[in-house]
Amino acid sequence: MATAPVVNRRDFLKKSAAGSAALVIGFHLSPRAFGDQAKDQEEKTPNPFDAWVRITPDNRVTLVLGKSEMGQGVYTSLPMILAEELCADWKQVRVEQAPTNPKIYDLGTGGSGSVEGSWLPLRQAGAAARELLIAAAAKKWEVGADTCKAKNGYVVHGHPERSFRFGELVAEASKLPIPDLHKVPLKNPSDFVIVGREVLRLDAAAKSTGSAKFGIDSRVPGMLYAVIARCPVFEGKVASFDATKAKAVPGVRDVFEIKTSGRGASTTGGVAVLADNSWAAIQGRKALAVNWDEGPAANESSDELRKQFLENAAKPGKNVLRNDGDADAALSASAKKVEAIYELPFAAHVCMEPMNCTVHIGPDSAEAWVPSQGPQWAQAVIAEIAKLPPEKVVVHTTLMGGGFGRRYHADFVMEAAQVAKISSNPVMVLWTREDDMQHDFYRPASYHRLQGALDGEGKLAAWKHFQTSTSIAAKWSQKGADDPGMGEFGSGATIPYSTPNVRIEYTLAHSSAPRAWWRSVEHSSSGFVMESFVDELAHASGQNPLAFRLKLIGDDRKIPQFGEGREDYHPLDTARLKGVLRLAAEKAGWDKPLPQAQGRGIAAFYSFFSYVAAVAEVAAHPSSFKVKRLVCAVDCGRVVNPNGVRAQVESAAIYALAATVKDAITVDRGRVVQANFNDYEMIRMNEAPPIDVYLVPSSEDPSGIGEPTVPVIAPALCNAIFNATGKRLRRLPIRGEDLG
Repeated sequence: MATAPVVNRRDFLKKSAAGSAALVIGFHLSPRAFGDQAKDQEEKTPNPFDAWVRITPDNRVTLVLGKSEMGQGVYTSLPMILAEELCADWKQVRVEQAPTNPKIYDLGTGGSGSVEGSWLPLRQAGAAARELLIAAAAKKWEVGADTCKAKNGYVVHGHPERSFRFGELVAEASKLPIPDLHKVPLKNPSDFVIVGREVLRLDAAAKSTGSAKFGIDSRVPGMLYAVIARCPVFEGKVASFDATKAKAVPGVRDVFEIKTSGRGASTTGGVAVLADNSWAAIQGRKALAVNWDEGPAANESSDELRKQFLENAAKPGKNVLRNDGDADAALSASAKKVEAIYELPFAAHVCMEPMNCTVHIGPDSAEAWVPSQGPQWAQAVIAEIAKLPPEKVVVHTTLMGGGFGRRYHADFVMEAAQVAKISSNPVMVLWTREDDMQHDFYRPASYHRLQGALDGEGKLAAWKHFQTSTSIAAKWSQKGADDPGMGEFGSGATIPYSTPNVRIEYTLAHSSAPRAWWRSVEHSSSGFVMESFVDELAHASGQNPLAFRLKLIGDDRKIPQFGEGREDYHPLDTARLKGVLRLAAEKAGWDKPLPQAQGRGIAAFYSFFSYVAAVAEVAAHPSSFKVKRLVCAVDCGRVVNPNGVRAQVESAAIYALAATVKDAITVDRGRVVQANFNDYEMIRMNEAPPIDVYLVPSSEDPSGIGEPTVPVIAPALCNAIFNATGKRLRRLPIRGEDLG
């Protein structure tokens, strides 16, 4: 996708005003829109201008957008917010991808933060542009601005109305001072005519016709292709290689080694095969003879990791993260105790578009086409390899065939930059599906021991949660293995179920397997564990799981998020949590009887500032089951585009369902066993259940939606299977032997 050239903000404003070409509004996005994973960037980029509202004489309204489109719909939802406050004609609204200039733009897309973090800044920008247009029209008519109003792409005045199109006013409006964005009047939400409507995506037509350009579609004159032979063992490296047969493959241009990189990009290094086309590059790699230094990780396996989990769980946690009251004493004194072990495997991202990056490095500048969630990271990596200042590296952020956190990384960018530095041509480094599956950054494998105590009234007397996992922070944070592990719990440390005694412990498990952010990150494990265990507590107390949850949540209150620095940050609102539980139960017919061997299960969770509950309905058979229906209730604040929200909920439900019933990444001799969709399967169309999505009307500001459905699917399903069969399922993915 073409992008505007990088320009200085002051020059941009001068050119726009002097040429009367456009009305341009600059504004600053909240650091929250940058995503949870990049919080350390907040202090590094104070007050950047990260988007532009541009109105041109042809009446077109354009948002130059710093957020990346990877199927989640920000190319539509964000312009809707802007157009609403601007009172624009929606048919005239367009979007352009922003240039990668971190001095102006807050770049990066993750943490379900795009709409949530852009909501107020986009409203302010739209309102500021609206007020400038009104002021320009009032000046032309020589009337008070308070007698004019903006409506559907016009500024109107009087009865009968006289009007100017927005495009007729840009020359005058561009000369006026930009209003204070913090004081500009915002529309009353009751007057919204675009936000909250069912709107088709602006990029739908291009994607439907095949004209949309993804990273893998990048084509540059003189471009070559490269694939990388990587050591199959974690942290292994090249010992030696013979390129004779590889170079004999028609179309192969060159074969050379590229080195590993450190924490910043975390590449494995390997041998690059450079060719005229991707087929020749892949065939050349097949012909390549490489001797690998496998290193100590060649002894690692999933079985050995589980032994480590068991050893860790046999001892108290090395880090006590929360200790309210005395959970151990309450457990010892309780006549009714429940204990359960839960296990989750490594999980791969499986983006439909494999990793790819196209880079051209010249003597004084570089240019890249990258399907990236973090284009500023990509820019920094290319600048490092090219030995250029970042501003000399132009990064075009393309559309992406899925991200899920995987494309926040820069390993594939580093490889492309390394190859392009050696070649004088533009180079696309392309990953195959097998590359993607076996050299991913996986969701951590984890092992949990939950203990709970019930008092004589069936109330929760104690909650104790021990976890050992491979940890994201241990790989990526500056503390490394010394990180205490709070990040592995997320909302799991903020327990909505009332109890005077809570203890949370953590022990790091050591593994060379690369791991990082996976859709919903730590919430996918915390949601499964917590909502499965509270269901077990409900049955142990002889209570209906829904009624038990509602009783334990108790009165309406706001619970501060547990964790240093998070106490005053979006507290958990129990009224909203109970609201989605009741709505999901009602729409699923929770209390209606089911035929024999069928069951319903329920789960609810708070993550990314949103509340989601799910009810799963299953039919069980000996050693198998069928998901008949999923019902999801969602409170994500004010809904900008209901179509987009429903699509995200359905997408997350299917993504989570695959991880629940089918897939695990397993390790043997330091190698990932799975390689493609034949042994890491997706949910097929005939396996996908009906998914009913109900949105809670809300006047709260929007919150995250891309990820919050993931944590509730596995526990709702496992709880439903228990109600159908009496079998408790505590490890994922679900196995036939666990049902028998």
